[in-house]
Amino acid sequence: MTAPAGSTIRRMNTDAIKRLAQAVIETEARAVTALADRINDEFARACETILACRGRVVVLGVGKSGHIGSKVAATLASTGTPSFFVHAAEASHGDLGMITGDDVLLILSNSGETDEVKQLLPVLRRLGVDIIALTGNPESFLGRHADIHLDVSVSEEACPLGLAPTSSTTAALVMGDALAVSLLESRGFTREDFARSHPAGQLGRRLIIRISDLMHTGDAMPVTRPGATVTEAIVQMTGKRLGMTAIIDDDNRVQGVFTDGDLRRALEQGIDPRETPIDQVMTRDGVSIDPEALAVEAVQIMQDHKIQGLLVIDADDRLAGVLNFHDLLQAGVV
Repeated sequence: MTAPAGSTIRRMNTDAIKRLAQAVIETEARAVTALADRINDEFARACETILACRGRVVVLGVGKSGHIGSKVAATLASTGTPSFFVHAAEASHGDLGMITGDDVLLILSNSGETDEVKQLLPVLRRLGVDIIALTGNPESFLGRHADIHLDVSVSEEACPLGLAPTSSTTAALVMGDALAVSLLESRGFTREDFARSHPAGQLGRRLIIRISDLMHTGDAMPVTRPGATVTEAIVQMTGKRLGMTAIIDDDNRVQGVFTDGDLRRALEQGIDPRETPIDQVMTRDGVSIDPEALAVEAVQIMQDHKIQGLLVIDADDRLAGVLNFHDLLQAGVV
């Protein structure tokens, strides 16, 4: 690896590297801790303004503040506050048309003197939008022209040169998270709401997918009538490949269940599969689940009972479907 032109490489031993890394973490931790004292009436006003917003929260920034702003907008959007990010420079070249008078502006600028932001403020004022500023300087241009100012100043950057935004970007990010979570709680946003906006994620699948979405129904269900032989039950089990069969009467009510484990135990007892009625070897009180239960509940039941399949029984005690562990794996619930 070659050093950039005009620079020198400073060799550090392992201990020095670790000390520097620890100092960075400690510096940024102090910056974050200091924010707690700034959660004041102004912060509450910011939350109330956003809650009253008829449009969306438009997060604006440039440079490192822009990167942080993009993440803050994503967090707001995923926790119940409609939001999107606009790069301040792009706003001056057409993207300003994305902002309406019903929106709330959340503008990030550590100095509060960012040229691209200062150029936009007169236009934003004419739109009549509420402006919430996150800056490190309440007396800056942005701080003075915002409706609400949230102080994210830091005593020092973690960068040894005091130049690279480090502590300041962390502080802005944490303040954005504080806003998002406070709004989440105020809206009564639930785990189910979160899951609906994250359907492709594992949490979303665990909180949205129900047994009825995964269970085998109709001709795909392995079923056997009382009085049938064990051999007939085995045909159902092997044909439907679910490792089990439900024993149901003519009214579709479950009388029992017969699994691979039941078959092994029956054969160990020396029964004749061609002569033995299934009623004699089936499990009468099999474990079952409701079709409207969450799929994640099935995972817990199977783990607790050390089984690989479940009968799905409706409110009238009739067989609605059959589910096995592989179905849960395929759906990404596990």
